Amino acid sequence: MSARKIRVVGDPVLHTPTTLVTSFDAELAALIDDMFDSMYAAEGVGLAATQVGVGLSVFVYDCPDDAGNKHVGHMVNPTIIEASGPLDDGDEGCLSVPGPFHKLARPSIVTVAGFDKSGTPQQITGTGFFARCLVHETEHLSGTLYIDHLTRGRRRKVLKQIELYDWSESITPLP
Repeated sequence: MSARKIRVVGDPVLHTPTTLVTSFDAELAALIDDMFDSMYAAEGVGLAATQVGVGLSVFVYDCPDDAGNKHVGHMVNPTIIEASGPLDDGDEGCLSVPGPFHKLARPSIVTVAGFDKSGTPQQITGTGFFARCLVHETEHLSGTLYIDHLTRGRRRKVLKQIELYDWSESITPLP
């Protein structure tokens, strides 16, 4: 297991939709372990495979819900099957947009279905911050970053606040 560098906005892999996982094998398990190491090295709460340069439909999380309960796990080939509750317009950030946060409305209850690393079906429902995490990571797998939901002016402001860290890898000059 080893932490991989996290790709930063501007890297084409972040805007490329992923492919579904078809091999639930040791290579997938190793990727998931590396993703956890990478997420923890960056002190994040979620990480999608695209963020470490892998175009597979996988994400990991270690995130609290609105009741303070910690959820740790991974999801392979996730699909949001339900999003409900009042919108939460809290701050959102991203390890691939390191540094700044911005308010973004998200559903307060989200259910995601998919598989674990062995191919066993699973479903998880998140509330509050964990619901935000589930939506955020699932969107990464379709090539969408949270800043893609912002107006052009707000997006530009966020991009100017990016800070690179030891764990980040930028392949393009930052704005």
